[in-house]
Amino acid sequence: MDDATVVVTGGTRGIGAATVEAFADAGAHVVTCARDADALADLAERVRESGGAVTTQRADVRDEFDVERLLETAAREGGAVDAVVANAGVYHGEAGETPVDRESYGAFDDTMRTNARGVFATFREARPHLADGARLLALSGGVAREAREGFGAYAVSKAAAEAVVRQFAADTDWPAAVVDPGAVATDLTGGRGTDPERAADLVLWAARAADPDRLDGGVLDRRAMREG
Repeated sequence: MDDATVVVTGGTRGIGAATVEAFADAGAHVVTCARDADALADLAERVRESGGAVTTQRADVRDEFDVERLLETAAREGGAVDAVVANAGVYHGEAGETPVDRESYGAFDDTMRTNARGVFATFREARPHLADGARLLALSGGVAREAREGFGAYAVSKAAAEAVVRQFAADTDWPAAVVDPGAVATDLTGGRGTDPERAADLVLWAARAADPDRLDGGVLDRRAMREG
């Protein structure tokens, strides 16, 4: 991905950090954000020590003006944006221990604002800066499509995020898809699941090698990757 510009939200932990490093290793200029400035500085140091190109900016995807500035920075530093990975997300409480009928209104609203509206803001603010053939990707999981006990607002927010992706695929000229890496060993899963680096490989494939027809609002998982 030499000379490509890629934007990744929520790039300092788990899948996000692994994705930033994977794109940088592949030659892309990665522009990423998070709310923790110290974590962003640590990430930038790691990427640059490995020879990668990265620009970091503190931003909160709940704030569309932060997202607007992030995409403006990406376009200014790297030119037209070739791929956008909406990865930033939150989970309030212990995974699997937040039944929807006991969610607080505050937790529900913040989860929706971050995980669903954040995808909308990221894709929407990217539009003026996208290259022809740019790809819009959002991270999600099976809980968005098949309810599991105890996942409450998080499951609802991911279902809404997937609907946002489908609508962008229907309403715009850019390919858009959900990337579902399955269970990944992050804070959300209590360290259970596949390595974040393996999930990042799936994101990288979706951004540069997947058939564009598969990105027409679809879900890209490891099976899709094996099938090419």
